[in-house]
Amino acid sequence: MRGMCATMLTFEAILLGLSVPVMITVEDVPAGLAAPLGLGLAVLCLLTAGMLRKPWAYNLGHALQVGSIALGLLVPIMFFIGAMFAALWLAAFLLGRRIDADRARWAAEGEPGPS
Repeated sequence: MRGMCATMLTFEAILLGLSVPVMITVEDVPAGLAAPLGLGLAVLCLLTAGMLRKPWAYNLGHALQVGSIALGLLVPIMFFIGAMFAALWLAAFLLGRRIDADRARWAAEGEPGPS
């Protein structure tokens, strides 16, 4: 689960970093607002990806999805892009949790399971 969720947060960090010039040039958001929001969320995504060993970091990942969608208040397309990443995050979270549970069950039963 950790690997899939970390990958999603890393890709999201790239997207959020690239959203800053769009906010400034296309949507005329002041640079003093766009840079801290976009780059701040990007840095938080990267830091969270590194902290996913802690269970509470997944809650922070959920909160980052809300923040990403909330950028739609400044750049309307971010409602859609943020929702897309939130769906991908949720899929990685749920699928990863299921895979981890299956691996734990296989280990308990003594089955080798898939590699």
